[in-house]
Amino acid sequence: MLEHQGYIGKVEFDDEAGIFHGEIVNTRDVITFQGESVAELTNAFRESVDDYLAFCRERGESPERGLW
Repeated sequence: MLEHQGYIGKVEFDDEAGIFHGEIVNTRDVITFQGESVAELTNAFRESVDDYLAFCRERGESPERGLW
């Protein structure tokens, strides 16, 4: 699992596609990420969380988190 700014990411590996993919598990909003290496996956996870938070700010909405 990955953690960034209070968000938890669950990761799986797709051996047919040869990529890691994951999603944020402690929110009802759908936030996904993927990468071909651990470094790429980690970066994509952090960018997805940061993009989600920026999107919420732009819309004047409170981000959802902490459902665990």
